[in-house]
Amino acid sequence: MVAAIGVPLLTRTVQADALLPWTGKAGAPVVTAPAALLAPQSTADLLHGMASWYGGIFNGRRTASGERYNMYAMTACHPTLPFGTVVRVKNLANNRTVDVRITDRGYLYEGRIIDLSYAAAQRLAILKPGLAPVELTVLTRGKAREPQK
Repeated sequence: MVAAIGVPLLTRTVQADALLPWTGKAGAPVVTAPAALLAPQSTADLLHGMASWYGGIFNGRRTASGERYNMYAMTACHPTLPFGTVVRVKNLANNRTVDVRITDRGYLYEGRIIDLSYAAAQRLAILKPGLAPVELTVLTRGKAREPQK
């Protein structure tokens, strides 16, 4: 896809069953943490890293789960957690929290562990900085399933 000014744009999602690392041609570094750190096995496990957010041009497009992305919904992209998993995200810089549902897959830059919707990022006060140190707690795990058609 090419933007009006001729700058190539990357698609946001990858196949739902794709595994990291992402090896796209954009040259973006990928998450290098072991899979065990990215997909906790119990709801008591915590993950720490950086959160980013996405919105704008992706609003209304299909996510890897098959749902349409709604930047005003409390959703997020995670590289390994099953679709439907609910995660509590705590901004460690200001102690704000938000619960989000995993609906998307995609590459994440090194050190980032979750990509939040615009609304979730707004509640956590990370819109302006774009990134924030976060703690993730898995509240309920989604069931592994095929994406919606």
